[in-house]
Amino acid sequence: MVHLEVKNSPFTEEQTKILNDLLTKLSASQQVWLSGYLAALANAALKNPEQQALKGQNDAKEKLAVTILYGSQTGNGERLAKEFAQKLEKTVDVTLVSMEEFKHGALKKIRYLLIIVSTHGEGDPPDNAILFYEFLNSRRAPKLHDLHYSVLSLGDRSYEFFCQTGKEFDERLRELGATPLCPRVDCDIDYDEPAAEWFRMVTDAIGKKQTVQSPSVSVIAETAVQTAAYSRKNPFYAEVLENINLNGRGSNKETRHIELSLEGSHLHFEPGDSIGIYPENDSKLVDAMIAEMKWNPEEPVAINSQGEERPLEEALRRHFEITVLTKPLLEKALPLAPGASGLSELVENEQAVRDYMHGRDLLDLIRDYSLFDIPAKEFVSILRKMPPRLYSAASSLKAYPEEVHLTVGKVAYHAHGRERFGVCSGQCALRLQEGDTVPVYVHENSNFRLPADADAPIIMIGPGTGIAPFRAFLQEREEIGAQGKSWLFFGDQHFVTDFLYQVEWQRWLKQGVLSRIDLAFSRDASRKIYVQHRMLEKSRELYAWLQDGAVVYVCGDEKHMAKDVHQTLLSIVMNEGGMGEDAAKEYIMQMQKEKRYRRDVYYHEKGEGHFGKKQTADGT
Repeated sequence: MVHLEVKNSPFTEEQTKILNDLLTKLSASQQVWLSGYLAALANAALKNPEQQALKGQNDAKEKLAVTILYGSQTGNGERLAKEFAQKLEKTVDVTLVSMEEFKHGALKKIRYLLIIVSTHGEGDPPDNAILFYEFLNSRRAPKLHDLHYSVLSLGDRSYEFFCQTGKEFDERLRELGATPLCPRVDCDIDYDEPAAEWFRMVTDAIGKKQTVQSPSVSVIAETAVQTAAYSRKNPFYAEVLENINLNGRGSNKETRHIELSLEGSHLHFEPGDSIGIYPENDSKLVDAMIAEMKWNPEEPVAINSQGEERPLEEALRRHFEITVLTKPLLEKALPLAPGASGLSELVENEQAVRDYMHGRDLLDLIRDYSLFDIPAKEFVSILRKMPPRLYSAASSLKAYPEEVHLTVGKVAYHAHGRERFGVCSGQCALRLQEGDTVPVYVHENSNFRLPADADAPIIMIGPGTGIAPFRAFLQEREEIGAQGKSWLFFGDQHFVTDFLYQVEWQRWLKQGVLSRIDLAFSRDASRKIYVQHRMLEKSRELYAWLQDGAVVYVCGDEKHMAKDVHQTLLSIVMNEGGMGEDAAKEYIMQMQKEKRYRRDVYYHEKGEGHFGKKQTADGT
């Protein structure tokens, strides 16, 4: 028997060892048979080149694996991650995972990583990215010299810390030795085109990395994902069925309950999802701008990069953001009006820019810096597209088929000599009538869902309009006959005028759909009482619910309420659980890992920022 040894082969070291071990154990007749068998396989492949090419593509797919990690507060990052994963999986092996579910130990084994992440609040990572963010910035993070990566960052340029989380991920991965596949792309609220361009760059880079380049790699970014007929890019025009003020006479607030018909749209949403509305600017503000600039309201101007045109008045009313100033907008205005006295000095002073932009709009900018004699087409070219405003669905489809209800708080204030209103909330409160239609779409938020176990206890904390998703929660639980306990903490200014949906909560409490309710009306007592104070008063019972597996939901203002509630929850765990601060933080972190601590929070900014109800920088 002749012993053979594999040398100078295309096989890996492990494969070579296996072959040599096998060959030494084969008889001469077995070696001849194996030789003939392999020759026959090769001959068959030559006779069928298409099959051989397909095999090469499959081999390439097996050799290259791509992991997509996403961190998303309101769902935009998650949606993009799923869309890109679906496109990529045609040519490579894709692993799609949320940052909160990612096993940190696996990072060292990854060779190709795509990160899609939003920035939340004041430069913070979204809730479901916190654990991975902390791990990556800790001493436990491994060196990643074999990692190739790219970052798509979602944000809003009107915030000071624009795309901060994505920038920090990019910087940290470089520090750990990773190599960029392509440059990071930072997206403003109008993120569709830059996100698509980032994906094209990523697929081109991945195509070059493959051992055998698949013919479809270079074009998969152009392959459309099949979606519902109505979407963010193609909203459904929903008819207004009802629009009423929930607050009583004498209230300091105006909260609109709006019912929209979804009949014929086939739109589906779950409790916890949001509805995106594309609002219209107030025609009075638009007319004032046009008059100030002496423009022709009928002049056609481009409304997108494809060159589609609309009359100027319609473009400013429906398609462009004119109520919020950003530093990039001021910078773009400089070349259009080089003689504008003081504008360049303003742009160079960060604090002065922030102070000036607060509570002012485009009309203020035009008047304050005499930005006259600029052609309409040039001026419009520097404006951002009108972003949608997001509002939590305040109803369940099971309870109200083909409808969705919204809870919208009117934003109104006086600043710099003028009365001002939130773009969408002002439209809803002042101009939207029954029978009108508004363009809407469903914005999924898988981070804020009812527990899969209908018998699991839930704790809902939502003052003001933060009550909206919990109305949907209880409608859903009533419809499915859920047996789990439920506890609501609600607060507002006055019991008599501001107890939103009071009759419904009382009915659910009587029927047992709602197990208990604690109320905090801040202006009805000598000292202000908020939901976190009620939580502390019931700390023993609340901790017992946590120990019993309760899921905690928080919806409301991030800057104040949500932070106070979080700190209160930490204090309750420390005091009632007899834990130190570190142990209590770990307890709450474990709740987050188990999806038992869910937050849907937003920022209150004059003029509604850019997100209406959810002013988190998630690129909406």
